Amino acid sequence: MAPHAGWVYSGALAGKTFAQVTVPARVVVLSPNHTGRGSAVSLIAAGSFQIPVGEVPIDEDLAALVLAEVPGAREDARAHAQEHAIEVELPFLQARRADVSFVPIVLGGLDRAEAIAVGRGLARAIEGAGGDVLVVASSDMSHYLSDAVTRERDRPAIERILALDPEGLYDVVERQDISMCGILPVTAMLACARDHGASVAQLVGYATSGDAFGDRDRVVGYAGVVVR
Repeated sequence: MAPHAGWVYSGALAGKTFAQVTVPARVVVLSPNHTGRGSAVSLIAAGSFQIPVGEVPIDEDLAALVLAEVPGAREDARAHAQEHAIEVELPFLQARRADVSFVPIVLGGLDRAEAIAVGRGLARAIEGAGGDVLVVASSDMSHYLSDAVTRERDRPAIERILALDPEGLYDVVERQDISMCGILPVTAMLACARDHGASVAQLVGYATSGDAFGDRDRVVGYAGVVVR
């Protein structure tokens, strides 16, 4: 799990998080849908994404497996238009692994069972692909509260992530109205990791935008977590 705000705000924590991960040749990046466009589970299954230092190719074989195994997955570029939460992660991935390829997936409008089903389907697709595949859940935490309230509000969500509890995470975010934009990607990632036998989650760090610029009145929270 890595934050996706502008690099000046959350880039230091994102970089620290990716530094704790061995990046294989194949990666899946799960993003929230900030625009409301497109299908609930939207993939781009071919081509590449352009970033400032070059291009990152899409893993077409893995994308085909995801389309076959993940309930509701559709090849649909509309959800990716003007969506930033995948693109900001790609330079970190490419810096760690120059030959990395990836599958971009945008999630929106799913309930708890559907998000978990996405994660379980993703686990099946990865199993079918063979070899190592990294799953990145792109998410920020609470939005536009004071720094003190943000840190308090985010704590129960982070506790559920560290407990490898996708159901509990989804429920606490809903029940306590935590404005965690990547709740669906993180829920799906945890379900995928659980099906693959993950046993530990490490909090690499937590920060807010106030740490970057000093304004503590209205901030966004960021967490970096590595699941193994």
